[in-house]
Amino acid sequence: MKKIIYAFAAIAFLSFAQSCKKDSEFLDKQPTSTLPIDAVWKDPNLVLTVVGDLYDRYPDYQTIEAWWAFTDFDEGFASASGDYFRHQNLEYGYDAWRYWDMGVYAYIRDLNMFIKRGQESTALKAEDRDRFLAEARFIRAGVYFEMVKRMGGVPLITVPLDYNYSGDPSYLQYPRAKETEIYDFVISELEAVKTILPDNASVQSRATKAAALAMESRAALYAGSIAKYSNSQLTLPGGEVGISSSLANGYFTKALNAAKEIIDGGKYSLYKKNPNLSENFAALFTDKGSNPEVIFAKDFKLKTNKVHGFTIDNQPRSSAEEAQGGRLNPSLNLVQSFEKLDNTYASLASVDGSGNPIYYSGITDIFAGRDARLAGTVILPGTQFKSKTVDIWAGYQLADGSIVTGDNFGQNKTNVLPGNTGSVQVVGADGPVDGLEFSAQSGFYVRKYLDPATGSGQIGTRSEVWWVRYRYAEVLLNAAEAAFELGDLATAANYIKPVRDRAGLTTALTPAQITFDRIVHERKVEFAFEGQELWDMKRWRLADKVWNGSNMSANDFINATNIGSATRTSTQVFGLWPYKYYNPGNANHLKYVFKVIKPSRVTAAHRFRIGNYYSSIGQDVLNGNPKIVRNPNQ
Repeated sequence: MKKIIYAFAAIAFLSFAQSCKKDSEFLDKQPTSTLPIDAVWKDPNLVLTVVGDLYDRYPDYQTIEAWWAFTDFDEGFASASGDYFRHQNLEYGYDAWRYWDMGVYAYIRDLNMFIKRGQESTALKAEDRDRFLAEARFIRAGVYFEMVKRMGGVPLITVPLDYNYSGDPSYLQYPRAKETEIYDFVISELEAVKTILPDNASVQSRATKAAALAMESRAALYAGSIAKYSNSQLTLPGGEVGISSSLANGYFTKALNAAKEIIDGGKYSLYKKNPNLSENFAALFTDKGSNPEVIFAKDFKLKTNKVHGFTIDNQPRSSAEEAQGGRLNPSLNLVQSFEKLDNTYASLASVDGSGNPIYYSGITDIFAGRDARLAGTVILPGTQFKSKTVDIWAGYQLADGSIVTGDNFGQNKTNVLPGNTGSVQVVGADGPVDGLEFSAQSGFYVRKYLDPATGSGQIGTRSEVWWVRYRYAEVLLNAAEAAFELGDLATAANYIKPVRDRAGLTTALTPAQITFDRIVHERKVEFAFEGQELWDMKRWRLADKVWNGSNMSANDFINATNIGSATRTSTQVFGLWPYKYYNPGNANHLKYVFKVIKPSRVTAAHRFRIGNYYSSIGQDVLNGNPKIVRNPNQ
């Protein structure tokens, strides 16, 4: 083809403090026509529009545009009847998380054609052209990174391919590259473009030097982990799947060096604007004004077609601005993972060592003295959102142990409490009510990424909170993990410290306390609901051990002793429900007791099979290219 046609669309990326005004006005451009690529490359404004379309097609799996994907594992419960099936599947399909089809390679082709035509163009200023080309290479590296972490090695195509209608398409049929070759390509491309991209911390929705380094650090860390923790079951003879353990330290070194380049550059820092550490952590994801932590994000803008409904879908039901919300309920599995401020792990105590209930004067007392990220990630019973108290309690527990509750939000009943013939509320306005969708069936609502702005919970307004793909805390934890893997525990402790300090964990971990379990734990609580869990569990080869198909019980949470273990089974989501103790005259009257529960819609234990470490290749791909070999164990 001599021409490639681009459809211009208003797409989601902004750069609020850039020197180039046309970038910040990009979302106001409306589609009017299609143009030949040669004409596009004569006008930087048109090129910017095409680049915007390429950014907009960038793949994500779990995002604020798909809340339900966060309930596929153990972070959350889907409190929506159409999504209960997510807790009733025995196994993950081999095609789960697949990212390889004709559409993906059409995207790759568009990127390759854009790069080719840009290299041929002489109409633009060299600095504008070079930046656009570097951005396209950055996006292309990101697409290949998404493919390799799901599929293993894929055909590596860096030139636009055109069919010559000869009847013989064999020259278009590329074999799969080795898994190492794809990772090496991603890393080398990011190294090549990092000095061409702007080194500007105020640019957060387009590629920058730091964004390239952050992606490089993550990709190298993934490759190193696969090399270190994989086994012979997860290889193919041609290297399409599997990385030699001899390459692990080389990748860890690259991950550490890329992270250090950002850290030593001094242009980014952890977000620390609010002295309330939990509120500060929540605001990190919603504050788009001079946020020093965000490196690369997908942006949204009010009054355009680029807004999202995460807050509408997940706001606390009782105080919702619309009759919407409550869908994503964080699990007790996640909540109990947040450690105490003395660096120890402990169950959320519902009973003492003798099995007797523990009574709490305040509904939030059970969560006191915990990592501040807990309340910044999860809306806990009795806490506030948009200055309104969230009403989560499951009913009354009477002296004889029986329960008085309701089956609807904030339900009132008459003559149900001993000695009280009047009408009383018997369940929270937010639940929990088992099987009542949109209630807090786990006992919690999600806090991270909920937009505190007025109107964000209304269908007619929605939210412009961005989706953060890379941030400085990850850079620090990447550096810590890479240093740990290289045996430098002192450096690992140094990089992990500021992340934990911000969370109120001010007793620094010693180098001897930096273990693999600690590395896994820190990422789990820092990056909850940020789309990192699946990929981390896959690269560490922990997924089949943690999501192992074994059923769980309340005893796995009550006085548990292995909360900080990287291999702790977590196959079914549980909840924690508060009850008011009703026993007039007793010292504990109207105090709170808590019960560990499993929502009745949770009927199966997730099982991640060895064959799930690499998604299956579609039969259409196999039929169309005889050079493609299948992934193993499927």
